[in-house]
Amino acid sequence: MRIKYELAEAVRKFGRQLVQKEELSPRQVKVLHNIVQCRTASMGGHEEQCDCCNKLRYSYNSCNDRHCPKCQSSKQAIWVDELMQATLPVKHYHIIFTVPHFLNDVCLWNASLYYKLLFNAVWRTLHSFGYTHYGVETGAVALLHSWGQNLSLHPHIHCIVPAAGYSIKGEWKHIGKQKKYLYPVHELSKTFRGKFLDSLKRKLRKIELPDAFESQIEKAYNTPWVVFSEASLAGAEHVIRYLGQYTHRVAISNQNITNIDNTHVTFIAKDYRNKAMKKPVRMEGVEFLRRFCQHIMPKRFFRIRRGYTTIPPNEGSICFLSPKRVRLS
Repeated sequence: MRIKYELAEAVRKFGRQLVQKEELSPRQVKVLHNIVQCRTASMGGHEEQCDCCNKLRYSYNSCNDRHCPKCQSSKQAIWVDELMQATLPVKHYHIIFTVPHFLNDVCLWNASLYYKLLFNAVWRTLHSFGYTHYGVETGAVALLHSWGQNLSLHPHIHCIVPAAGYSIKGEWKHIGKQKKYLYPVHELSKTFRGKFLDSLKRKLRKIELPDAFESQIEKAYNTPWVVFSEASLAGAEHVIRYLGQYTHRVAISNQNITNIDNTHVTFIAKDYRNKAMKKPVRMEGVEFLRRFCQHIMPKRFFRIRRGYTTIPPNEGSICFLSPKRVRLS
């Protein structure tokens, strides 16, 4: 029988060493504390009773921290069920916006600012392409992930874009009918690069740090960026199942941790350089936790974003990109 290992065990073993070695923020320390306490006696408990046989069961309370792998599965199911009611019965496209790794220093300096600019650049890019290519205001559901397979810092945004929108005249219009891909990838990449770097430079000037990260920004301007675009997906049900893989993920799940010893943590990761084969990664426990802490979101920062508006009867609803109509979730 396979022994089950959990992130909480790694925190208990290596957390003290990490705090002594690294300068963690109060937010990071609190998240690690919550993960350790989740579903233990220190969190208290509650009584559950079966409606049919009246059998009683006592359970410990959950921490409900969005970074805790134990607490995300139920939230994911609820979120997907709600989205099922709001997704259009049309084709959808999957587009991923990524940023070069040498801009990670900016993210480590101010993650909240960095992610905010990233979302804004994605919104404005998709918004402009909807108008220039189809003459419509398009929509999207956007999900921020900050990690790579080996827990490295790799910020990127997954977008699911419906093949429909409102024309400039206010008419409902289906788009991308004969196209495998919604927008040309190279044009998307260049536009996204320009909008993100321009907004970053403006923000640095505004806070009187115009020369901060100058070399990284200059290098980013001269480097080709990568925007991944997937062929159109099937109907709404398939899209929601697909989205369910991404919505409430944390940087590492308990299922992927295969071993924890006195010095190292071993976990499973996909090697995209080798046909996405799953391989074990053995990492020092303190380094494992340090990388995990890089992916703790700033307080009150929403990494799933969408907006709603009413559309023609029996069509459903669509997520629009207009900042005035964006609802964070």
